[in-house]
Amino acid sequence: MDKVSNLREAIARDIQDGMAVAMGCALESLIPFAAGYEIIRQKKQDLTLIAPISDIQFDQIIGAGCVKKVVASWVGNVAAGLGHNFRRAMEEGIPQRLEVEEHSNFTLALGLKAAAMGLPFLPTKTARGSDFAREPHYAEIDCPFTREKLLAVRAIQPDLAILHVQRADSEGNAHVWGNFGVLREAAFAAKKVLLTCDEIVDHEVILSDPNRTVVPGFLVSSVVHLSFGSHPSPTQGYTRRDDDFYFEYHKESRAPEGFKRWLEKWILGVKDHSEYLALLGPERLQRLKPEGNLFSLPVSFNF
Repeated sequence: MDKVSNLREAIARDIQDGMAVAMGCALESLIPFAAGYEIIRQKKQDLTLIAPISDIQFDQIIGAGCVKKVVASWVGNVAAGLGHNFRRAMEEGIPQRLEVEEHSNFTLALGLKAAAMGLPFLPTKTARGSDFAREPHYAEIDCPFTREKLLAVRAIQPDLAILHVQRADSEGNAHVWGNFGVLREAAFAAKKVLLTCDEIVDHEVILSDPNRTVVPGFLVSSVVHLSFGSHPSPTQGYTRRDDDFYFEYHKESRAPEGFKRWLEKWILGVKDHSEYLALLGPERLQRLKPEGNLFSLPVSFNF
């Protein structure tokens, strides 16, 4: 089944106001920024955003007024520290106050894993004795075998996971390599998956390396081809991290007026991803392309 779509149609079809959306689940890489920008352009409202570390993506969507709740272990700018929009929302209610479900990286991974397994929770020995244990999404339990005290982490099931991958076929079978954090857990936990990818390949390419198929097509509702779709975050093999973009954003978003100017220039002032890339310019994009090759050794799948 061909699931290839364009970004505008996929976001309009797959996201409704009030949904819980997992994105940026590969920590500092493979962040689906282009999809986040389209969410802002379409003015989606009252979203719950889910990810361990989303870098500046959550800060941008929060600043645009699209977010009601955050389920995360950290929100900010990895390169520079604070997420100014997140801080304004929490301290001043600008543009609106947020509900926060706080996790560690590990407990958020456990919550997604529990949902992926169809379980109501998973137990852990970590976080006991911390402030986390008092939150409603945790509960102390006794191990039925040893009577040891454990902490149960409630399952986290997104309505949708938006994931960026290196390549996928038209049915949504996706190859991912490098550090992908909890991307796989998010894909299996969510009710449906929207993929953006740097390359759409023939199904035979996916079959040629089955161990690299992290997201199977039966989970996927839409596949969108977006070269540099993770910019400014890196996609191993396709684009390096654009460090300057993060520092520029940090400086410009320090005040609400500066963020509004940034938003107008980079998101609202361009109609789609192709215009965004044109604004970046060919020289900047060329500098972000990895130089040389670091191929893995070949393997044989013959029996």
